[in-house]
Amino acid sequence: MFKEFNLEELTQSKVLLEKLLEQSKNEILELMKIEEKTYENFVMPYEEIGESINDFLTPIFHIDSVKNSEVTGKVYEECLPVISKYETWISQNESIYIALKAIQSNYKTSLNDIQNKVLENEIRDFILSGCHLDNDKKKRLEDINLTLSELSHKFSQNLLDATNEFEMIIENEEDIKEIPVSDLELAKFEEDGKTKYKFTLQIPSYMAYITYGTSRDRREEIYKAYCTKAPQNGKIIEQILKLKNEKVKILGFNSYSEYSLQTKMASKEEEVVTFLEELGHKGKAKAIEELEEIKQLASKDGINDFRSSDMAYYSEKLKKAKYDLDEEYYRPYFEQESVLNGFFDFLYQMFDIKFVQTDAKAWDDKVRVYNLLSNEKEIARIYIDLEARKDKRGGAWMNNWHSHYVDSKGEKHLPTAFIVCNFPQSTDTTPSLLRHSDVVTLFHEMGHALHHLVSDIEDPYVSGISGVAWDTVEFPSQFLEYFSYDKDVLKLFAKHYKTQEVLDDEAINRIIKAKNFQSSLSLVRQVEFALFDFKLYQDLYNSEEEVQNLLDEVRKEFAVMIPPSYNKFQNGFSHIFAGGYSAGYYSYKWAEVLSADAFYMFIDSGNIFNKELALKYKETILSKGGSSNMDQLFYNFAQRKPSIDSLLKIDGIIS
Repeated sequence: MFKEFNLEELTQSKVLLEKLLEQSKNEILELMKIEEKTYENFVMPYEEIGESINDFLTPIFHIDSVKNSEVTGKVYEECLPVISKYETWISQNESIYIALKAIQSNYKTSLNDIQNKVLENEIRDFILSGCHLDNDKKKRLEDINLTLSELSHKFSQNLLDATNEFEMIIENEEDIKEIPVSDLELAKFEEDGKTKYKFTLQIPSYMAYITYGTSRDRREEIYKAYCTKAPQNGKIIEQILKLKNEKVKILGFNSYSEYSLQTKMASKEEEVVTFLEELGHKGKAKAIEELEEIKQLASKDGINDFRSSDMAYYSEKLKKAKYDLDEEYYRPYFEQESVLNGFFDFLYQMFDIKFVQTDAKAWDDKVRVYNLLSNEKEIARIYIDLEARKDKRGGAWMNNWHSHYVDSKGEKHLPTAFIVCNFPQSTDTTPSLLRHSDVVTLFHEMGHALHHLVSDIEDPYVSGISGVAWDTVEFPSQFLEYFSYDKDVLKLFAKHYKTQEVLDDEAINRIIKAKNFQSSLSLVRQVEFALFDFKLYQDLYNSEEEVQNLLDEVRKEFAVMIPPSYNKFQNGFSHIFAGGYSAGYYSYKWAEVLSADAFYMFIDSGNIFNKELALKYKETILSKGGSSNMDQLFYNFAQRKPSIDSLLKIDGIIS
């Protein structure tokens, strides 16, 4: 029923891909010969061809992120031009476009809403791909798209290489005296008869030192290494911006931001900028107060030249002073196995979704594979890869592999997805002990996964996360995050890994009270990222210097802590230069309005475990995927439009 994850023929991927694409091309050419094209005899087989390619290609690209090596990088680079050329042939194929337009025109009234949505999306995407242009322009777009794919991959690879190159070795016990024992165990090694400690730019290691490292100079050292890594990405950014600008001008748009909004819920550039500026201005006054509070604490240590590299260290001290919240105290209560099992229990109680572990093959021994059951019937499969590794790309993400759909022969296909995180590693002596922030991340990524996996839509192009507007795709993930701060939810899994003692109410209340700690600082930082991204793609910025100047301008208006001049944050901004968030990073805040408003319905109901409401959410939002626009789905769920005030209230910015 589920396809097994198998890359035994990885090195042969290019040859196998070429054969598959040749076969796919021939099948499409056969479809084009049909005289009376209908949704059933043309669109459905056409979608299935796309699904078969995705089925083959996803594991090949995925493995380069989770088990990166010279081999995976070489295979990725070999396959990239092959698939790019094929995708260009498809997306610029005027005959397919004309066929879809004809089916839409001839059968619009007899097709259902989902089928019309598929056609609407596909026709829009063909136009955005330039299928209506002359051959010279099509060829130029093909070259640009391939080069952009290569540049994005290089951007990511540079970051991974730079992350793995840096090591900060510490011998002085004074410099590590405040670092939690579990982090020290991972950093400790023996050399020349001495105990030493190694800290790297991998997030668990970096966060351990920047948050708890006693030596101010050492914190500055690792901070500087982190925000100056991969300087060569500055030139890659120049190339990406130039090519994206050329691409959208060929397609008839004024800017990449305008082009980007064609597939978003937001309709106008001014709408996005106004939304972000409103959030930023509402949050800035309180953010200044929050920063002053940190600086005052640092001044007690004689620090009057407060630096960005001091931020995490003194924020942690302030949080402990205000809420008596010590992350290290909590970690034994958030053992990975316990968290997963309790989380699964919560999802079963809320959504009637059961997780059953299988022995299916994966890419690493630490990866867990589960089949999802609803009413004792298998509906999906998920691969969960939680621990940091040297060969794994940083960050956390969900990747969809298969979609739920029914094919033209009436056969049902079940969805699969991957969740990838970078949590502290387990060893032979110590299990993986998470921070609460890791728990929040797990809830977030599972929100994405469920959006894809519980779909009941029978058309693959709008099933799960397929066809969902990019600025609303974060809604289900952020919505699920809020539950990770609820007392009754936490008690399902917050159990000491040695004693099985449940975390007490007082300790849980400290987490809840601290939820909005520095929420305004976080808000203005997200506004800074989002405005920088959106404005960067509204005009053409030709040089690294111009890019930096724009970032400085945005910071001048919204940032309350200006980083040092050597900070080159943009060179590591993978979301917009190596991910899908170009001119779309605002999506996180845009979707957060939906998620906060939806969660408030549970609060207002007086019962966080409101199963009736949870099942309504599952039915009206999760199961519908991209089959309708999210504003309509949200209205179906809430019976009203969303309000920005719910977000500001839930973050404690307004009362």
